[in-house]
Amino acid sequence: MFKKINKFITLAALGLAFSSPAAADNTVEDFQVWGNVTALGNFGFVNPQNPDLKKFRWWMEGQGRFGNDATQFTQSLIRPGLGYAITDKIVVWAGYAWAPTAEPLSIAHPFNEHRIWQQVTWADNFSFGRLSTRSRFEQRFFDHNAPIAGNDDVGHRFRQLVKLAVPMPTIDPNLSFIVQSELFIAMNTVDNPGFIARGYDQNRAFVGLGYKVNQYATVELGYMNQFINRPHSTRADQMMHNFVANLFLNF
Repeated sequence: MFKKINKFITLAALGLAFSSPAAADNTVEDFQVWGNVTALGNFGFVNPQNPDLKKFRWWMEGQGRFGNDATQFTQSLIRPGLGYAITDKIVVWAGYAWAPTAEPLSIAHPFNEHRIWQQVTWADNFSFGRLSTRSRFEQRFFDHNAPIAGNDDVGHRFRQLVKLAVPMPTIDPNLSFIVQSELFIAMNTVDNPGFIARGYDQNRAFVGLGYKVNQYATVELGYMNQFINRPHSTRADQMMHNFVANLFLNF
């Protein structure tokens, strides 16, 4: 058991290393606190006699993020969505997200970001633990306070998340070791390339513990290293050291 955990700790360390490529001298660092509640469910309750309704899913997510050494509001996020289960392991989704953003992510003024998103999620259980992936496309729209040349300029972004949860039954049957990484790729350059430029955008590497409270709720606590790449900006690259608390509800 502990040999497996050591392997995944090594993988986590590699993920953290790659999340901050050659952390340059001009990289600005910050400590942040992130809180997240994500609820998932299906529409089987509408008509319990119709099993096909369970294939239709709903998603509701809310986040709050506090930066500048966790002293001020930085960003919040409301993300509703609808999905359809192609199989018991694969679900396709589409939805909307609203992300009001302030310093240190904004430059001069807070701004609002609106997103349309599509994603495919996959998850399966193996002898070593539960492996899951999420492939997400986002279309990003910004208000006039964002550092962007035109309100009609849309940023397109791809995000790939890989997550592994390794059970730790020798300690507690409800406890898991969690390691995950999410890569962000900007798919286009907007009118202000210093704001969004095509290519590697950022990476988020997370290491923590998960605890299954009951059949509906799981809590995850851990450390996330977030590196934001700014190759065409006068602003420095950013590296965030985030304490993350997640509550996942599955109905």
